[in-house]
Amino acid sequence: MRNFPLPHSSSLNAARRAAELDEIAAGETVDVLVVGGGVTGTGIALDAASRGLSVALVEAEDLAFGTSRWSSKLIHGGLRYLAHGELALAWESAVERHVLLTRTAPHLVRTLPQVIPLEERNARRRGAFLGAGLVAGDLLRRGAGTPSSLLPPPRRISIAEARALVPCLRRADLACALLSFDGALTDDARLVVALARTAAGYGARILTRLRATAVAGDHVTVLDGCTGQQATLRARVVLNAAGVWAGGLTDAVRLHPSRGSHLVLDGVDLGLSTTALTVPIPGERNRFVLLIPQPSGHALLGLTDEPMTGDIPDIADVPDSDVDFLLGVVSTALNRKLTRSDVLGSFAGMRPLLAGSRTRSADLSRKHAIVSAANGVLTVVGGKLTTYRKMAEDAVDAAITAAGLYAGPTRTTRLPLVGAAPRSALSAMDVPERLIAKYGTEATRIAAVAELDAELAKPVAPGTAITGAEIAFAVRHEGALDVADVLERRTRLGLVPSTAAAAAPQVSEITRRALAGLAG
Repeated sequence: MRNFPLPHSSSLNAARRAAELDEIAAGETVDVLVVGGGVTGTGIALDAASRGLSVALVEAEDLAFGTSRWSSKLIHGGLRYLAHGELALAWESAVERHVLLTRTAPHLVRTLPQVIPLEERNARRRGAFLGAGLVAGDLLRRGAGTPSSLLPPPRRISIAEARALVPCLRRADLACALLSFDGALTDDARLVVALARTAAGYGARILTRLRATAVAGDHVTVLDGCTGQQATLRARVVLNAAGVWAGGLTDAVRLHPSRGSHLVLDGVDLGLSTTALTVPIPGERNRFVLLIPQPSGHALLGLTDEPMTGDIPDIADVPDSDVDFLLGVVSTALNRKLTRSDVLGSFAGMRPLLAGSRTRSADLSRKHAIVSAANGVLTVVGGKLTTYRKMAEDAVDAAITAAGLYAGPTRTTRLPLVGAAPRSALSAMDVPERLIAKYGTEATRIAAVAELDAELAKPVAPGTAITGAEIAFAVRHEGALDVADVLERRTRLGLVPSTAAAAAPQVSEITRRALAGLAG
């Protein structure tokens, strides 16, 4: 992995936001103006800024406020797309997974083993079908260049080995299992923050709390959520990357949003180890429920794929039907039946899928598209978290062509994000592993703050290892503007409401002091 020193500071905070907003609101015209602060928008900002273009990004709420923080946190190799015959999309996913694992974000992406249990009554037929798919996926892994030391080949395993990997697995009616490997993020929101900060390091203005109220090909009208003031920001080209809300800014796209619900469980209480459990959905050939262990000790259970109608909410609710469905399916593979009392929290992401002729949202393609409106606005829709970088590259290429900008080819296949380093260097760091998995090389900065201030070295609440030093770092360097930004998107304490409530007083006080320090 080559190092590319950032020409500017990568720190995001309230003081920088105010200064950069004043600059662009004064009438400067930037090359590219991005609407949306999710993984696609921040990916676009990094791609464009690293090519030498002047960039501003506006986000109505906070970084990773929408869909990008509500994923299963998997970095897929494209196996599901093979089942739908979308070979090009599967290959793209395998390549992008390789880039994240080995070059751009090895600190944020880990290897995730997954066990697929096979019942006696259909072990031969289903095992042959799934095994063939896993072998095809492994061929894509090899073609992409990902070493087997990171993602070992899939194989069939015995009942004893399956239960050793997933102790909570039910033994009755189990014939054998399949073991495969994929990539998983420590935290999807942290990927977005790393993208935004790296883009800022190349000079991009990352402006949260700016709601786009009207867009055109050469300007965006915004409302400042901090001051209530309105401004017009000018650009040579505007890229709409607002996800499921993109259709509210242009009528050039027709979306078919779907809801993906997840439940947060206690992985330790379940007896889950570091291996995920993939449970086939009864009556479905290519759909599964996933029980995914998290570094925090929690487990994510997901996910649904249900169409959404009507107005798009800021935050989607998880209906009781989704809770019952997920608990019911996963219980068929566990040594005890899960109930709602096992649920610590829940969340749902909304997929910005392109409308198609298929009746089920689960069958709609995950391909991305760049659509040009009559007023010149370019809108990016579709796609998946894993392929954000390719989406961003295609969007910037389209913007360069549309606006006649001068810029070279993309550089993002080889640009390490803030905190990235070779795995050998990360493993040699003398700081807690959990910090390395969240901050990479910047983990030393967190540790240093904790050493200087004994109060900031303490966890902010019982049941979590997150310290006050991480809260202060979120405000000073990661663009958090208030307590909600810290709880919900920088630390993810909000995934378990009871833990967030216990941490809120301490987080509030540290956030207040950090913001005061920036202002002073």
